[in-house]
Amino acid sequence: MTDERIEVTRDVPAPPAEIFDVLRRPYGHIAIDASGMLQSATGDAVAQVGDSFVVHMDRESLGDVDLGKYDVEVKITAYAPDREIAWTIFGTIEPPIGHVYGYRLDPIANGTRVTSYYDWSDAHPKWKPIFPVISESSLKATLGILERAVRLGYPDPTRG
Repeated sequence: MTDERIEVTRDVPAPPAEIFDVLRRPYGHIAIDASGMLQSATGDAVAQVGDSFVVHMDRESLGDVDLGKYDVEVKITAYAPDREIAWTIFGTIEPPIGHVYGYRLDPIANGTRVTSYYDWSDAHPKWKPIFPVISESSLKATLGILERAVRLGYPDPTRG
């Protein structure tokens, strides 16, 4: 961890492909969100850098800034199947914030070591004072919810 990046790790008893499948799907993001901000999504599972989907947000759960309900575009910035996925967010805020969320997946005996990261080192200077918005404990909670989603499944109206 640095003063502009948080990383947390959890060993998940599932193969990288199962975990990656959750992370590449819009409703996978909704299912594992520990912040409570992500409400629903529109779009298809991503398959490469540059792909995107829309997440319908509500920041009320953070209790910090009243933005009401709003949408953001999740744009994939790193995509290595079963190894890494990362994205940045575009919305109505200008200039774009420039922070990145991502996951690295490393195979281990009996599963996968999952590293979640949240990096604002390249955030626009106008927005740097707001970071970190999501805490280390929230990232850790998301990893626990990710494990549960992989084991038990999650609601996804876009899956057939």
